[in-house]
Amino acid sequence: MINLKIDPEFQSQIPPLTDDEFKQLEENILKEGKLLSPLIVWNNTLVDGHNRYAILQKHPEIYFSTMPLPFESREEVLAWICKNQLGRRNLTPEQKKFLMGKQYSSEKRTEAFRGNQHTVKKSGSVQSGHKQKPMKTCERIAQENHSSASSVRRAEYYAHGVDVADELSPGFRDWFFREELHIPDYLLENLGKAKPEEQAEIFEEIKNYVPKPKKVKPNKVTVKQAEKAASNTIDENYDVPQKFLELY
Repeated sequence: MINLKIDPEFQSQIPPLTDDEFKQLEENILKEGKLLSPLIVWNNTLVDGHNRYAILQKHPEIYFSTMPLPFESREEVLAWICKNQLGRRNLTPEQKKFLMGKQYSSEKRTEAFRGNQHTVKKSGSVQSGHKQKPMKTCERIAQENHSSASSVRRAEYYAHGVDVADELSPGFRDWFFREELHIPDYLLENLGKAKPEEQAEIFEEIKNYVPKPKKVKPNKVTVKQAEKAASNTIDENYDVPQKFLELY
């Protein structure tokens, strides 16, 4: 049994399974007797497959394999995890927004790091023709997820707000996604934008948020429907003919 390192930040990007989902996954693995897909690792640190690895700890007889990927930085790993989860899982709107925001944030930092490592050489020659303007990171992520660039930018604040809430109240992130608490997006976005001294107050607002009860719209009955319903009612004063009673 290979002992892989578990990075809490990597693991926290993966939406948690429900108890029933985890149990079903365990049953499937035991039925197969092996992992059908390899665990993704980076320098002996687990990147993808945390739930499967937890099951392996309980059943060391299960055969598995690993696949190392050549990431250059932690930010690349985080971006890959988010993109991978967005592409293969049935996600709630809250989970999808969180992952989009984390992917955007990680990719921005990766690009900034690469930009600082390379210098652009100026050339005296004049090139003819027009180069296609490169797609912005937020636009590409939006296109991949059938969303808009502005939604991706807001998702970055949203994801940061979820992380801040988890720092203020450890366990909030898993609880939020597991229980599917429908907290308004703007509250978590505000928390993600807030200064440190403002965070506690906004988080109190999140904790005390009570969803408004949905208004039940009365069924609209048309005049014709009302007339038809009235014509179908039985007149209690109606005298049933004797021959019908005898037949009955």
